[in-house]
Amino acid sequence: MSSSPASGQKGALQRFLDIVERGGNALPHPIIMFFYFAVGTVALSALLSLIGVSVTYDAMDRASGELVPTTVAIKSLLTADGVRFMFTNAINAFTGHAALGTILVAMLGVGVAEYSGLISAMLKRMVLATPKSLLTPILVFAGIMSNIASDAGYVVLVPLGAIVFMSFGRHPLAGIAAAFAGVSGGFSANLVIGSTDPLLGGISTEAARIMDPTYMVTPVANYYFMVVSTFLITILGTIVTDKIVEPRLGSYGGDMGEKADAMTPEELAGLKRAKWSFFALVALLCALIIPEAAPLRDPASGQILGNSPFMQSIILILTALFLIPGAAYGFGSKTFESAEGVVQGMVKSMSTMASVLVIIFVSAQFVSYFTYSNLGIVAAVSGADLLNNIGFTGLPLAVAMVLLSAVVNLFMGGASSKWLIMAPVFIPMFMQMGFTPEYTQVAYRIGDSTTNIITPLMTYFPIIASFAARYQEENGPKIGMGTVISMMMPYTFFFLGGWIVLFIVWSMLNLPLGPGAVMFM
Repeated sequence: MSSSPASGQKGALQRFLDIVERGGNALPHPIIMFFYFAVGTVALSALLSLIGVSVTYDAMDRASGELVPTTVAIKSLLTADGVRFMFTNAINAFTGHAALGTILVAMLGVGVAEYSGLISAMLKRMVLATPKSLLTPILVFAGIMSNIASDAGYVVLVPLGAIVFMSFGRHPLAGIAAAFAGVSGGFSANLVIGSTDPLLGGISTEAARIMDPTYMVTPVANYYFMVVSTFLITILGTIVTDKIVEPRLGSYGGDMGEKADAMTPEELAGLKRAKWSFFALVALLCALIIPEAAPLRDPASGQILGNSPFMQSIILILTALFLIPGAAYGFGSKTFESAEGVVQGMVKSMSTMASVLVIIFVSAQFVSYFTYSNLGIVAAVSGADLLNNIGFTGLPLAVAMVLLSAVVNLFMGGASSKWLIMAPVFIPMFMQMGFTPEYTQVAYRIGDSTTNIITPLMTYFPIIASFAARYQEENGPKIGMGTVISMMMPYTFFFLGGWIVLFIVWSMLNLPLGPGAVMFM
């Protein structure tokens, strides 16, 4: 096995990783960061209001529908009105946050599907039923699809990938790499709407309302782009695994005796029940959508997409599509003995949301202060004017947003916590430059995914390194975090480069990003 880079390369890599680790460890907890941001917003609003900072820009007049010059000045939060706002609006800022309800409701369904074992069983079934010729693409694809749940891909698919690769006489580290690349490197791609989509959409909605109080970013705002991205990342992940990573690893000299466990009769029975319950749900949805006078169509226009009841209820529908098959699997596989199992699954999923709720509460105060003080509008207009003046606009600016997100992700994990920081600044600024919030969100998601697999600050990275260490050869080089990073680096380069090319082509063709979601204002 030749998993260790040359000494010069290893030294440069280690120096880079040391910088990333020190920088990431120096950052406070996201909740503390948002507290600092809120306090800083209060102080900055008072200072800039005292100076008399204001901007003038063209805003849409709601009565006439025309653009009219509008002047906005900074409002201090340290005035009597500002203090009253901070005290009286704290609860409304939290309960009215667009991400709060959507993520909690979505996780009820995902939690049952995960707690019952449905998601793990589906991943296992998919990989075990794969012929040798399709092993790599199916493993990468299964990793991408696994991100609809919180950690099933990391704790089930990654170690399973090593075992399945060994069962076909292939290097187990290549199986770990392929699965990890799909699970984490392809985090923002999927064929279905997962818990991340409503969470990011809610954050984007709050940021967009700094400029337009009526703007709504739906959970399916990036769906078309992410479906195509799923196949792109699957293809790229397969090429990198088969042509770069596995040849570099060489032949495996360790024990090849470990075999993947076959599906149990209980798992198969559970999957059968889940399948039929899913088909029944789909049939019911078709009855509620397809007929001309169906109740989930728009009663005025008859449309299914757009601002129809179907789109307004998409989170509830997705919750049902996870919850009911998850419950059916639980009863079929005997992981649920009674309805209490379903309840426990929902309760457990809510318990994992504790940190998210605290982050949303503190960040909601920051965003409300940012909006009330007009700092968001002033920053957006001033930033857009600066970029226009230096000629840095259009597609190059959007690509720069991808790269910035990729770099920030090296130092700070968590897709939602970073977006809570970046969205209130970049979404209004990009709106001023003609980009929709949906487009800015796509740019962020690309960068946020591609560097997950090479930063030691990612939550599951030490766990992946421990999985890899299990396959240490007796006389081979030591397998550690540096080995995993060097093994995953080609995926980052290919995923980032390929995704940027797709992003550029998509932009040039001006294709919709999702149902009713365009790229330009």
